[in-house]
Amino acid sequence: MVSSRPRVGRGVEIDESLRVAPVPPELAGRAGAGRMTWRRRAAYGASLAFAGLLGAQGAWHAWTAPEWRTASREPVGLAPDPAAVTEAVVQVYAARAWGWRGYFGVHSWVAVKPSGAPAFLVYEVIGWRLRWNATALTIHERPADARWFGREPELLVDLRGDGVDDVIARLDRAARAYPWAGRYRIWPGPNSNTFTAWLGRAVPELGLDLPPTAIGKDFVDGASVTASPGGGVQASLYGLAGVVAGPAEGIEVSLLGLVFGAHVWPPAIKLPIIGRVGWSRGRPRTLS
Repeated sequence: MVSSRPRVGRGVEIDESLRVAPVPPELAGRAGAGRMTWRRRAAYGASLAFAGLLGAQGAWHAWTAPEWRTASREPVGLAPDPAAVTEAVVQVYAARAWGWRGYFGVHSWVAVKPSGAPAFLVYEVIGWRLRWNATALTIHERPADARWFGREPELLVDLRGDGVDDVIARLDRAARAYPWAGRYRIWPGPNSNTFTAWLGRAVPELGLDLPPTAIGKDFVDGASVTASPGGGVQASLYGLAGVVAGPAEGIEVSLLGLVFGAHVWPPAIKLPIIGRVGWSRGRPRTLS
C-alpha cells in the first residue's frame, strides 16, 4: 500500500498537521515586538543614568546641608562694594534652598543699590515670615550676595549704569504690588521664585532667566498666556504645566514643576533638579 503522506528522504514521513503555517503579512511586523531593540536598551540605559545622576545630586545636597542655626550668611564676593561703586546696580541671585528643599529647587531674590546709596536693599519672599506676620514679602538691607543658609548664590542678572535708577523705582513699585504676599506654598507656588518672576515681568529690561530649579516661577492663578519673566511669552496652567519661549529663557517646557529646556546663546540645556548646564550669565551689563 502506498502512503498518501509525502516523504522526505528514505523512511521519513511529514505529518501535514504539524506544519507551521506562514505568518500573515499584517502580523509580520510584530514578529520581533517582544524583543528588546537597541533603541529600547539605549532609552533604558539613559533613564537609569539620569536617575543615578539625580540620586547623586540629592545625596550631595543632603550630605552637605548645614544646620540652619549655624549656617553661613556671609557674602561671597559677587556684589560690588557700595562704598567703591557709586553707580546704580540691580542684581538677581538664586541659591539652593535650605534642607530637603534644596534637592529640588532654589530660593531667589533681587538686590538693588540706587546711585550713591551706601548699601544694597534686598527684595525677597520668605515663607516662614507668615507664621508671625501678615506678609511673606520682606524689603531689607543685607549683603546682596550673602549665602542662603550656607548655600553659595548664583548671579543671574547684573545691571548697572544710566537708566538703572528708573529700573529700581519700577521694581520697588512692582514689589509692593505683589498680589500673593499673604500666601506661600512651596509647590507649585506662589513662593519666592514666583515673586522674583513677577518682578521680571514688570521690568523686562532685566532679561531675567530664572533657572529650571526655580520651582514656582511659572505660577499663575488659573490658565493664562502672559509675558514671561525674560520678556518672552508664557502659557501656564496654575504653574503645573506650561511652555515658555523668549530671548532670555530660550525654550522651556514644564510639567508638574519639572522644567526641561534649551538656550541657543549663551548655549545651555535646562534640566529639573540639576539646573542649567552651560555658559554662565552673570556679567555686568548696561541698558544701552
